[in-house]
Amino acid sequence: MLISDLALYAAGFILNLLAAFVIVRFIYYPRGRNNNYVFTFLAFNAVIYFIMGLFTSVELSIGAGFGLFALFSILRYRTETVPIREMTYLFVMAVLPLLNSVLWSFARYGEMLIANILVILTILGLDRAWGFRREQHQMDVIYEKIDLIQHERKDEMLADLRRRTGLNVSDAEVLSINFLRDTAEVRITYSKNNS
Repeated sequence: MLISDLALYAAGFILNLLAAFVIVRFIYYPRGRNNNYVFTFLAFNAVIYFIMGLFTSVELSIGAGFGLFALFSILRYRTETVPIREMTYLFVMAVLPLLNSVLWSFARYGEMLIANILVILTILGLDRAWGFRREQHQMDVIYEKIDLIQHERKDEMLADLRRRTGLNVSDAEVLSINFLRDTAEVRITYSKNNS
């Protein structure tokens, strides 16, 4: 590569990383102040942009894109369950460099800029749940009324959880059952306000 090609490649990388940084720092992070996934999001974004930058033809780029999506479809974090919101951001951080790399390699800078702005605005609108009521908070509890964990008695269990926790519980998912102690580990979903 010539010096001008390297500078152009670096400029594309910086713009891609800037878009990813705006999404992570100003949209994702303020909602929960969770640093656990920030490194993963930005690292995925940077590495995928570099991988895609190595391919020069459309056929290779599209093939590599589908290969990466296949890899992500089987990718699992074995140490912990990744929440849906974080998986969504991880997907966005993986798709953004694919989009940016292809558009940048064909000198479609205006389209790249517009696409990044639209992605940022869409993610901002969806994450702020404009027009929708959020049921975002979750908590795992040990629940001893094991007779209420049956699917047919879910409404009774939700009412009992509301009464006992004082939270506006909207859903409960049984994670595990301990028959020896007659308890269940239950993940409750509740809204922030009690209205």
